[in-house]
Amino acid sequence: MGRSLTLLTDLYELTMMQGYFKTGLNDTVVFDMFYRKNPSDGGYAIACGLEQVIDYIKNLKFTYEDIDYLRKLGMFDEDFLTYLSSFHFSGDIYAIPEGSVVFPKEPLIKVIAPVMEAQLVETAILNIVNHQSLIATKASRVAYAAKGDGIMEFGLRRAQGPDAGIYGARAAVIAGCVGTSCVLTGQMWDIPVIGTHAHSWIMSFPDEYTAFKTYAKYYPKSCMLLVDTYDTLHSGVPNAIKVFTEMREEGIEFGSYGIRLDSGDLAYLSKKARKMLDEAGFTDAIISASSDLDEYLIDSLKTQGAKITSWGVGTNLITSKDCPAFGGVYKLAAVYDKETGEYIPKIKLSENTEKITNPGNKTVFRIYDKEDGKIKADLIALAGETIDEDKDLLIFDPVETWKKTNLKAGTFTVREMLVPVFEKGICVYEQLSVKEIKEYCNKELDSLWDETRRFMNPHKVYVDLSDKLYDMKKVLLDGYSKQ
Repeated sequence: MGRSLTLLTDLYELTMMQGYFKTGLNDTVVFDMFYRKNPSDGGYAIACGLEQVIDYIKNLKFTYEDIDYLRKLGMFDEDFLTYLSSFHFSGDIYAIPEGSVVFPKEPLIKVIAPVMEAQLVETAILNIVNHQSLIATKASRVAYAAKGDGIMEFGLRRAQGPDAGIYGARAAVIAGCVGTSCVLTGQMWDIPVIGTHAHSWIMSFPDEYTAFKTYAKYYPKSCMLLVDTYDTLHSGVPNAIKVFTEMREEGIEFGSYGIRLDSGDLAYLSKKARKMLDEAGFTDAIISASSDLDEYLIDSLKTQGAKITSWGVGTNLITSKDCPAFGGVYKLAAVYDKETGEYIPKIKLSENTEKITNPGNKTVFRIYDKEDGKIKADLIALAGETIDEDKDLLIFDPVETWKKTNLKAGTFTVREMLVPVFEKGICVYEQLSVKEIKEYCNKELDSLWDETRRFMNPHKVYVDLSDKLYDMKKVLLDGYSKQ
C-alpha cells in the first residue's frame, strides 16, 4: 500500500508520451478497459482490483531515481524528462465497483484524461484489473461448486510471485472464500487467516499419535488434523479419534476441529472417515479436503456424495489454471473536440468481428427483472442517455439484430454501473472494506440465474447497445467501408 508503480508500464507508453509531448498533441480522450470473453467459458466475470488502481493513481509520480533511470536509456530528451518530473494525473476515472458481476464488451473502467496521462496508466490498469478479476471469477466458480461449504484459499506458495499471492487471495475472499492462508493478506485487509499443519509436522515426531496430541495441546480451538501422512483409514483417522476422545475426557472444550484429507480417493475416504467419526461420537467434526481441487472436481465429489464440508483450494484457484489470463484490453473510444465541446467517436476495426470496438463516451446500464431482481440484460449507452422505467424498452443483439426483447414498462428496474472514482485527479470514491465488498459481491451473484452460473454451456446474459450508440457505430463502420 502506498507503493509507487509509476514505471510499471510498457516502454511504448513512454515513447508515445514523448511523441505526443513533442508534437503538442495532448487532447482529452476517452479510453475503455473491457474484456471480450468470460474466463473458463463461463457466463460472467467478477470485477476486482479497483482498490489497487486507486492506490496506483494516487501515487503516480516520477521520482528522481525514475527520471535518472529513463535518462540513462538514451531515448528521452531533457524537456520531456522535465515534464515527467512534475507529472500528476489530472483526469477523470469511472469504474464498475469491485465485486460486481460483469460481462464482455462493457467498460469496467473508463479513463477521461489528456492523452499523455491516459496512455501512461494503460499498462498498470490492465495488469491489476486483469489479474484480480480473473482470480475473483475463479473463486466465485469454486464457491458455487461447493454449494455453501467453506472454501479456504491455500494458494500462496503456488502463486506467480508475492503480489499474485497477496492480491489474488484478496480477490478470492471477495468472491467467495471464507479465508486465506496468506498472513500478509490477512494483515493488510483484516481478512480471516486459516491453516492446519503440514505432513512435516507429523514426520517430525516419533509417531503420528504424538504429533496429533501435541498439536491438539497447543491449538484446541482450531484442531484440524492432517490424517493421510501414513495410512488414512488405519492410522490417521483412528489416531485423530483417539486424540479427540482424550480431549473430551479431559474436559477440553472443542472449537473448530476435525480432519483434513490431502490425497487418495477423497469421496471414498471421506465417507469412511465420516462413519468412523460418527460412531466415535464426533458427529460435528469437520472433514476438510485439499489436493489439487477446482470447481469441476468439487462438483464431481459433491455429486458422488463425498462427506466433505470444507475445501482447501490452492494452485488451481490462485493461478486460474484452466484459464490463466483474463484478456482485458484498453482501447481509445473518443477524442474531445474543444471547438464543438463534443466527443468525436473513435472505432477500431478488425477482420475479427469480436475485436471491433464500441465508439464514444459511454456508460453501462444494468436491467433487472422487477419481480425477482435477476439480471435481464446489460445495455451499453452513450454517456448522458437515460432509460425511463415507465416506458417499454426494446433491446436487441448488436450483431444478430433480429434477436430482440421488448421489456414492458413497470416490469424492470435500471441501474447505472459506472460510477465516478477520480474527478480532475482527486479521488471521490468511498472505498469499502473487503468484508463489505464480499457482502456486495454475494448480492451481485444472487442476481444471476443459476443457468448463467452453470459450468457447461451457461446461459448468456446479453450485452446490447442503445439505439444511439448502435447508430453511431453503424455510421462509422459504413464510413470506413466507403474509403
